[in-house]
Formats: sequence, structure tokens, C-alpha cells
Amino acid sequence: MASTGETTQYFSTVLPEEDDLKFGFKRSEMYQSNLAGTVDPYERHLFLCYKSHDSWPSRVEASDSDLLPKLLSAALKARKADIKIKARLTICEGLEDLQLSDGDVLVFPDMIKYRFDSDVDGFVEDVLVNGNSWAAGKQEVLTGSYVFVCAHNNRDKRCGVCGPVLIEKFKEEIDSRALKSQVFVTACSHIGGHKYAGNVIIFSANAQAKIDGHWYGYVTPNDVPELLDQHIGKGEIIERIWRGQMGVTEEAENVHQQKLLNGTSLNNYAEKPQEIRSEEKNESSSSCCQGANGVSCCRDVNFQEKEVQKGTGKLSNWIGRWEQRDVLTTVAVLGAVTTVAVAFAFYKRSR
Repeated sequence: MASTGETTQYFSTVLPEEDDLKFGFKRSEMYQSNLAGTVDPYERHLFLCYKSHDSWPSRVEASDSDLLPKLLSAALKARKADIKIKARLTICEGLEDLQLSDGDVLVFPDMIKYRFDSDVDGFVEDVLVNGNSWAAGKQEVLTGSYVFVCAHNNRDKRCGVCGPVLIEKFKEEIDSRALKSQVFVTACSHIGGHKYAGNVIIFSANAQAKIDGHWYGYVTPNDVPELLDQHIGKGEIIERIWRGQMGVTEEAENVHQQKLLNGTSLNNYAEKPQEIRSEEKNESSSSCCQGANGVSCCRDVNFQEKEVQKGTGKLSNWIGRWEQRDVLTTVAVLGAVTTVAVAFAFYKRSR
């Protein structure tokens, strides 16, 4: 995105056909894997602001030319046994809206920003090991919702192709809803699961005002309005593209995944016919809602999208329903066979 005075200009989201077919949203592997349960359990997420996504080497935390990420990563590994709350480290681009610069650290779900200095070991000791404020760093409270999109091109081109397009779409939709002071989006480094690109992590408050960190995969530009209006605006998970979340135990994750496989936990939105879903989107485009985090999901009518959005979960939902019918039919057949067998046994005994 480029800004000139008061006019915001967006670069084109149109991908070259070859890139789209090989690495983008039209690649053959899209929607081929079950997403639920593809996030390893963890409880805290650190984002180190450092340079731009197109400059990150494949393994930025291990690069000799990128000392700050390397030092922080090494310090985390060295004190792993002493850190009671399992944490992940990811690199992200700075955010001009929040005046974030290289070396700043964002901590979720704590919603804290630290202005970094050279005392990496002190940060790990104070904040992660002892659970205190960082003695040597300036601490600030974060507000709003935060969207991180994997755009780590030098690690995997799928995220390198999908990520920037999604970031641009998020910024466009955020502008159309006048949410620039409430929702912030930026690029991040590898988070695992390149085959699920576009990969998105959203940190926002739920209905209980607790900060959740939800992971989404196979995200396309068509999913962005729904993520803003449903997930951030109302606190509702979009289950068809949901990978998992921060803070959920492995056992709970497995239970939720099994429910999805059994077709018992899909939300109403994903089960409705495409015509009804389209009607709901048309209705929501002219109405307002008050979100779980005080976020208004009102749309600016001058910014309305004219393109028809396609439902990406239709095939998977159909398969889920078919599997349920298939299981029920099998149970019915087995029940009938059992009844016949019992009746036959009584018949033989009576003779």
C-alpha cells in the first residue's frame, strides 16, 4: 500500500496466472487437508519487529547477519526448561500506525509492547522466566486487534505469493470499515504449515474480554471480510478455515478436531446453502454490529465490493454431511441384520 497525502492507493491484488496456479489461491493443494489440530499447543506468542518480509532470509532466527533475532531465539532455547509458559517466537514487520520499529517486541495474550534494547538475556529472565515486567525495557499496553499474515517468501513461495495479497485486502477492508485505529495487520515470518497458505493469526478479545490467538489456513481474499466482521467483530470462529488457537491444550484440540471430522461442530454459517449465505452477506453489508472487542463492523457504502464472493467450504461441508449420512445408513443396516439374527435364533430354539 502506498499513501500520498490524504489519498490511499492500493497495489493490484491480481496475481500472474502462473503464480496463482503454482503458489497462489488456485493451486491444486488448496482445501486438500483437514486444518483443525494443525497448531502445536502453546500459551504465549512473541513477535519481534525486524526489517521487512522481503528481506528476511529463509531461517531469519539462525542468520549470522541478523543478530537480534538470532540472539533472542538462542536465549529462548537456552532457558526453555525454566520458562513455565510455553512461548513461540515469530518475526514481524513494524507497524507505522503503532510506531513500532526494529527491536520492539509484542507479547500475546499479555497485550504488552516492549521497546527493546541489547539486554536480550534480561528480557527472557524477567518476563518469560520470572513473569515480571522487564526492568530494562519500556513497557506499553496494547489495545485493539492484531492480524499477522505469513509472507515469508524466502522460506516458501506459497506464503510469499499469498501473504502480500491478503495483507493488502485486509488493509482495504479495514479502511472501508473505518477500523484503522482498532485493527492492525502486518506481515510475519514462518509459522508452520506452508501448504495451508494463506496463513493468518488473529489476536483479539472474545465475548469474555479474554485475548485469544486463532490460526486460520487456506485463507483467500474472499475470506477477509468474514474474518473482520464475524471473528473480530462478533467473536465467532470461522471453522471451515480454522487451524487451532493459542492456549488450547493438545487434548482439547484433539476433541475439537474429532467433532469437526464427525460434522457435529460446524457452525450454522458453514452449513447453509450458498444462496442463503449470500443473502446474509448482503444484509450485513448495510447494517452495523457491536463486536466483542468494542469493534464496529459497519461498512462504508462508498467502499462496497461489487464482486461475488465464493464459498470455499462448500465441498468440504458436503463431504462432511455425506459421511454422516453414510455412517447412519451403516448403523441402520447393522441394526437390521442383528434383529434378523436374534429372531432366527429364537425360531430355531422354538423348534
